[in-house]
Amino acid sequence: MFELPQFDQGPRERADAARNRERILSAAGTLVAESGIDSVSMEDVAKAACVGTGTLYRRFGDRAGLAFALLDEQTKDFQNALISGAPPLGPGVPAAVRLHAFGAGFLDLIETHAELMVAAAPTVKESSGVLALYSTHLRLLLAEAAPHLDAHYTAESLLAMLDPAHHLRMRRGLGYSLDQLVRGWDQLVDALTRRP
Repeated sequence: MFELPQFDQGPRERADAARNRERILSAAGTLVAESGIDSVSMEDVAKAACVGTGTLYRRFGDRAGLAFALLDEQTKDFQNALISGAPPLGPGVPAAVRLHAFGAGFLDLIETHAELMVAAAPTVKESSGVLALYSTHLRLLLAEAAPHLDAHYTAESLLAMLDPAHHLRMRRGLGYSLDQLVRGWDQLVDALTRRP
């Protein structure tokens, strides 16, 4: 039996630190929405948030850390839906149905946040908590829907298909539409879950 990873919540944040964090993320979110993550510097964010650049670097480490924090704020709903949301993304339907829903939901998330995800990639790889959640989720579903497969290997392979840089290549470089990518995911899930 697989278990979902547990994340250490760490010490509670001071009220003034929480306000600074909120102000920084709000300013960064606005700048990214206006110009894209590639055009936003740490200095731009510090100025817009009315905090010192040193405060920003101490808080987030670097631009990847800031992108990860922005992404974390924008992906919590999806992660919560996987664990306890309404079907078909959440529990209550067969595993194969949830695999289809995961792909459609995650592709929609990538479509909206791919550039931010690419910018946050170094931090995501270092922390690996989010990837562990997705991997474990897929492994649980695959163990039920496709017990004839190596659930761990297959889950990691599916996650590799959903890499944000790969998504941008498929969309911009190869010209696939989002609908085509969702259909491709669905066809792959159907093939994987078909009993031999």
